[in-house]
Amino acid sequence: MSWIESIKEASAPSLQDPSQVDNDNCTSKSNVKRKKTPGTENEGEILIKKKGKEKQNRPNYFISLPITNPKIMDGIKALQDTIIKKDCRLSKAMVRYGSFHVTLLVMYLSNEEAIDKAVDAFLESKDLIEKLLQGKPLDLSFQGIDHFRNQVGFVKLSESDHEAALLNIAEIMNKIFQEKGILAGDDKALKPHLTFMKLSKSPELRKQGVRRIDPALYKKYKNYYFGDELLNRLDLCSMIKKKQPNGYYHCESSITVGKSHEVDVVQEALHKELLSLLSKLNQIKALLSSPEIRMKIYKELLVKGLPSSSIWESHVGAAPPASNLKECETQQFHF
Repeated sequence: MSWIESIKEASAPSLQDPSQVDNDNCTSKSNVKRKKTPGTENEGEILIKKKGKEKQNRPNYFISLPITNPKIMDGIKALQDTIIKKDCRLSKAMVRYGSFHVTLLVMYLSNEEAIDKAVDAFLESKDLIEKLLQGKPLDLSFQGIDHFRNQVGFVKLSESDHEAALLNIAEIMNKIFQEKGILAGDDKALKPHLTFMKLSKSPELRKQGVRRIDPALYKKYKNYYFGDELLNRLDLCSMIKKKQPNGYYHCESSITVGKSHEVDVVQEALHKELLSLLSKLNQIKALLSSPEIRMKIYKELLVKGLPSSSIWESHVGAAPPASNLKECETQQFHF
């Protein structure tokens, strides 16, 4: 036996020595700290390192399709209020009003350089998305409630050709990000959905005995129609940076595609205003068509020394009654 082997044998604790062994756990109590040889980590150490790396590289950015239709947002708020009335503990699991969105892609961006690269890739996707849509609006319909393992509650996106187009948009962006060297997406197939609550938002819920979302809480809304969202904007958002005052996520960049829902709202408001103005205009026309009002206008013009017949005809639309013409010329009237 070499002297090196002798030293190793002498320094190794004997498993037969009860002072060196914990009989319950079968682990050595020796206080001797042995230097680790590279590559000799046990499976437990490797697993811990692997989990630590996975946690570090967890997605921290995502592509968001924001929900802007007030009808959808108000419907979800009513749904949340209904659930909270039945179980107030679940208020901590609700997604904030201004945060409603559909996630199309997730990614991990480690630093500002990676963020800049992601913004470039994101902006580059705009032309390809416009080409895919070919100027046609992408109207997404939301109806019914579903869940993921009773841990996440979401509003369903109705199956249609528009849903397929949305999946194609996500695929386009994923490809561009991959080409830029940005790891995006995950192993799960994309299922576009609109989350309204998730238990993971509050770890305290598990301590309080809440381990699942009872479908009976939202039974009333199981097939409820929430409304349509017209795709017009996509955002590159951060999961960890401070949210905006309105509750929506911090945006690194945004692109607009197609016609916006806000444009529809503005146009509807203008249309209502126009109808109101037209109504007032018709009232004025009806007033001016009255013989009494027309005569008063003629008298006022005459008092100011303006040519009678031509002024009357151009402003009132007809010659004044002949029986009243002489009276108008001899008297002055004001109104």
